[in-house]
Amino acid sequence: MKIQAALLNDYGKPFDLETVELDTTLKNTEVLVKIKATGLCHTDLTVRDKQSPFSVPAILGHEGAGIVEKVGANVTKVKPGDHVVLAPASCGKCNSCKSGHPSYCEKFFPLNFGNGHREDGSCPYHNHEGKGVAGFFFGQSSFATYSLAEENNVVKVPTDIPIEMLGPLGCGIQTGAGTVLNVIKPDAGQSIVISGVGPVGLSGIMAAKARGCTTIIAVDVHENRLQLAKELGATHTINSLNESVTEAITTRIHPGGVHYALDTTGRNNVISDLVASLNFTGKAVLVGVSPTANLEIPNSAFTMGRSVQFAVEGDSIPDILIPQLISLYKAGMFPFDKLIKFYDLKDINKAVEDSEKGITLKAILKMPE
Repeated sequence: MKIQAALLNDYGKPFDLETVELDTTLKNTEVLVKIKATGLCHTDLTVRDKQSPFSVPAILGHEGAGIVEKVGANVTKVKPGDHVVLAPASCGKCNSCKSGHPSYCEKFFPLNFGNGHREDGSCPYHNHEGKGVAGFFFGQSSFATYSLAEENNVVKVPTDIPIEMLGPLGCGIQTGAGTVLNVIKPDAGQSIVISGVGPVGLSGIMAAKARGCTTIIAVDVHENRLQLAKELGATHTINSLNESVTEAITTRIHPGGVHYALDTTGRNNVISDLVASLNFTGKAVLVGVSPTANLEIPNSAFTMGRSVQFAVEGDSIPDILIPQLISLYKAGMFPFDKLIKFYDLKDINKAVEDSEKGITLKAILKMPE
């Protein structure tokens, strides 16, 4: 079948809207999804900028949501007509997957950042010249009107909520909320500081509020984002351009330090400030990818039981977490719709520009009918 897709034809270049030929002869465990909309994530842009490995030309996109069109012979999880959110790929067979940690699948990198072909080497996507196009980015390549995914990374969702808004639950929002709910697991009444209040950080703030944290500190350099953070649950804000994060927390906001910290920036100096803001036995969890070669934190920061951990995709089981987040949204406890702005697929480069300028927090690309 012919599909429309936003192709990255070369690194560092804008996306090109093109017609692509998709072979819809499904493998036994594959699912063909008609994409209704897909989120734009920073990780897509790291491929464009050659910071993450993936072949070009490629169809990127990994926050897809849509309707099942067709299923492989062995698929039992979903059927045609079901509404689904697409999550990162995992094998479902390794020790990590079987123990409930698919984010740490032993095949995570080849399945999500591979060569864009199936494991058997076949390539179902071809451009107008008949040349292969890399697909299966994060197991989905959802910058297209149709996507091939595996049964394992398709999550069935309710039909009483607009499917167009749900895609970011599969990655960015799952990362922020899942890290708080599944990794940090704060008790009601505890304290947390979250640095970088883009979509991931704001999702963490909403999850911390839902979890019952009573001191939720948002750190950023943009006043408009800090204001939104307060609307979504932050009890305090710090503009790190204007004051020391560590001093503000330990002497003014929460003397003695906070129980937990979540960093979404990946910046060495920010992480060091967060660790120094922890109380005894406090824990910092990192989800941002550091632009520096090494993470350097003074050894003294780790005295008295403090610790640092890195989390991937919120250490979530998407089939469990995504429906939970939808339930919280319906209950008015997780208003992630306040983060999103819709664009048509043909306007993908405008969505990229607005996202990189900070005009848009979470861009969602709607597919043409």
